[in-house]
Amino acid sequence: MAFINENYFKLKAGYLFPEIGRRVKDFSTANPGKKIIRMGIGDVTQPLVPSVIKAFHEGVEEMASAQSFKGYGPEQGYAFLREAIAENDYKSRGVDISADDIFVSDGSKCDTGNIQEIFGFNNRIAIGDPVYPVYADTTVMSGKTGLCAENGYFEGIIYMPCTAQNNFVPELPKEKADLIFLCFPNNPTGAVATKEQLKKWVDYAIANKSIILYDAAYEAYITDDSIPHSIYEIEGAKKVAIEFRSFSKTAGFTGTRCAFTVVPSELLAYDGEGKAHAVKPLWMRRQTTKFNGVSYPVQKAAAAIYTPEGKKETKAVIEYYLENASIMKKKLSEAGFSVFGGVNAPYVWVQTKNNMKSWDFFDKLLKEAGVVGTPGSGFGPSGEGYFRFSAFADRANVIEAMDKVQKLFK
Repeated sequence: MAFINENYFKLKAGYLFPEIGRRVKDFSTANPGKKIIRMGIGDVTQPLVPSVIKAFHEGVEEMASAQSFKGYGPEQGYAFLREAIAENDYKSRGVDISADDIFVSDGSKCDTGNIQEIFGFNNRIAIGDPVYPVYADTTVMSGKTGLCAENGYFEGIIYMPCTAQNNFVPELPKEKADLIFLCFPNNPTGAVATKEQLKKWVDYAIANKSIILYDAAYEAYITDDSIPHSIYEIEGAKKVAIEFRSFSKTAGFTGTRCAFTVVPSELLAYDGEGKAHAVKPLWMRRQTTKFNGVSYPVQKAAAAIYTPEGKKETKAVIEYYLENASIMKKKLSEAGFSVFGGVNAPYVWVQTKNNMKSWDFFDKLLKEAGVVGTPGSGFGPSGEGYFRFSAFADRANVIEAMDKVQKLFK
């Protein structure tokens, strides 16, 4: 008899974004020919920039020659990319991160989900609410929780409500947390954390021997010079934090897949007897056992982002999306909505009107305006009554969608 992982049954519904896709597909089938503007799933729409495409082609051409062909590469990534990351994303900001502490992967979604494999089942996990659903769902799948209560919270997870009252930045948990997921700039609210706020988290982690799992996938969208791009800008963070980064939204790699995770050599975790162990060798073992690395052409393309031309071209695309966010923020505010985010992040977080439920708001926009967003409740119970719009869309579609929303709620 083959037994299944019954923890999957604890997940009450399907993953958020496939459910959005299902509803959109049903509506499209019932209304053929009706235009649908998609601003829900955070997929990019602008093409890869010329420098990246050029490097991609060069990498593919190298694979066509016996002299330059690449087979299996190092599981943690080629040195040329890891060194470029260390120099440009960290050392240029005064942060001493070694290339040896960087692990290239096929996506930060994968890494934030897989990272729990190297930590014990007795860890208490703290998660913001609302936040990217992968953190909670993979915690459930791994067997670290009980059942889901009526309020939408799983037993065993420490939830940290993020509301307008605390500017969508969670407070330190009253219970002791062992692993803490933080995401800034935040998905879905667009909130950012100051150095002072992150310092409190680092101090908490040091005092409690906790580890912060810091998702910085959207750091490239930070425009405020006072906001840290990395948790390692905070003194002591290398002792208590793992950082996840992605090329998906930074450089349009959603379809080509490339990201990286930083696990500093100083980071320690503990066994059942309280003995300290370095975390980095465990992640190395996990990756070398279960992962064969990102393809050479993709890594070569990713490295092109750090060239002078690549930096300029990538910056222009990011500014394009941020301008989309600015347009959305302005038009939604004019329509009378309470609007958050959209300044240092590519997401605009909107409070629905008249206490409308998030999925009801989704259905109304889809059926009456042909506009797709993301229901806030899909990111956690505290997201109920909110809605996320993604700036990763064509400019003309952004303007058309916002005009339709304004007319619908005038």
